[in-house]
Amino acid sequence: VVAFSGGVDSSLLAHAALQALGPENVLAVTADSASLATGELQHCRELADGWGPQWLSVRTEEMDDPDYLANDSDRCARCKTALMDQLLPIAADRKATIVLGVNVDDLGDHRPGQHAAAKRGAVFPLVDAGLTKTEVRAVARAEGLVVWDRPAMPCLSSRVPYGTPVSVSLLGRLDRAELAVRALGFGDVRVRHHDELTARVEVPLGDLIAAAERADEIVSALDSLGYRYVTLDLAGLRSGNLNAALSSALA
Repeated sequence: VVAFSGGVDSSLLAHAALQALGPENVLAVTADSASLATGELQHCRELADGWGPQWLSVRTEEMDDPDYLANDSDRCARCKTALMDQLLPIAADRKATIVLGVNVDDLGDHRPGQHAAAKRGAVFPLVDAGLTKTEVRAVARAEGLVVWDRPAMPCLSSRVPYGTPVSVSLLGRLDRAELAVRALGFGDVRVRHHDELTARVEVPLGDLIAAAERADEIVSALDSLGYRYVTLDLAGLRSGNLNAALSSALA
């Protein structure tokens, strides 16, 4: 049973499982919740339809958990616990192992969700194989997977600083904000929420000039969603960069 987000890690994992075990022995499962960006569920369905694994979506209930909504430093553990609550009965019925697309680079970041999943029996084959993110992308490209260069799409809650409560309405606002920036031609983007009035836009370093040139359009799009102060992060897009503030606080 592959926890299937449709990104390069889980796609390579599902592909390798198909090669090793055959389609009758591989089930890709996608978690559906308010923290999933628009279009991601359909993306996963289409990927599975296109190259073979059985596929299933499950509704996870992390938004019903007050501790998840409080958004403390263990938020990801609450999310993975909700996912494992859905995957464990499925795996037990199939006498299967639950596998997650975690790579070696992920081990160096604050990822409490990994520990929560591992405690409940999930395993990380990409880590066992010693693969970094760059190597995962290289192998995926060699195997002809169309997602080999797809930008990461972490859950929408990762745009909210720890300690700021998460809500369905806030996640919907961030989802619309990122859709608006992508519509301007920026495929890889994060809109970080820093208070009700401030949004911090991150794009890769190579897109900074283009984003600055379209600043009026970006500001207009986010202003329509209630953000009065829109900043462009000159350090560029850094996955998981809100964890840096957590690390500084712990230090």
